[in-house]
Amino acid sequence: MSAASVERPHGNRPLIAEANRIVDRLPGYRVEIIGGTIVVTPPPNVGHARALSRLRTPFTAAGLAGGETEVLEGVGVWLPNGADDYAIPDLAVVDADIDDHLIENNCYDPIAFRLVLEVTSSNYENDLRGKVGAYAQAKIPVYVIINRQHQRVHVLTEPTGGEYQTHRIHAPGETVTLPKSIGAEVTLDVDLILQAGQTKVS
Repeated sequence: MSAASVERPHGNRPLIAEANRIVDRLPGYRVEIIGGTIVVTPPPNVGHARALSRLRTPFTAAGLAGGETEVLEGVGVWLPNGADDYAIPDLAVVDADIDDHLIENNCYDPIAFRLVLEVTSSNYENDLRGKVGAYAQAKIPVYVIINRQHQRVHVLTEPTGGEYQTHRIHAPGETVTLPKSIGAEVTLDVDLILQAGQTKVS
């Protein structure tokens, strides 16, 4: 998959209106505004979708898919970085009352997000750079990146001053236990997730 960037539109038309126009023109594409730039990502390939499917299991097994939290895919988070900034993480652990935190454009206040997770595509630098600062500024407590390109799992925690103070990188063969602050103890098998994310060649 690839991503294209679109600079701020002409005239006085709000950037978010331009993003919505692109959504209408390209059904199935993910459109986000990060740092005042529209980022357009094509639909995920099978490896991306498979990794995301495997990832739901440990969160659900830990009891996060009901009660005080929910485990959701593709829910927009409103970002404080710019007037129109928002992101759509692949997966999120959110408070059960997230419906009460709608801001606009189907995006929700970051205060309702306990964890966001991205499975990288060909535009992985956006997940590893632009979104790191964006999610840290939004004070989302835990950001997990499934880095398929470099076969690593990144866990970023303790957002302070627009940066994550802790960034741990895990390699195949390791297991990752996420902070209990997300609502339960969740352990991820790095091998299982990264293998699921690989594109199978016949």
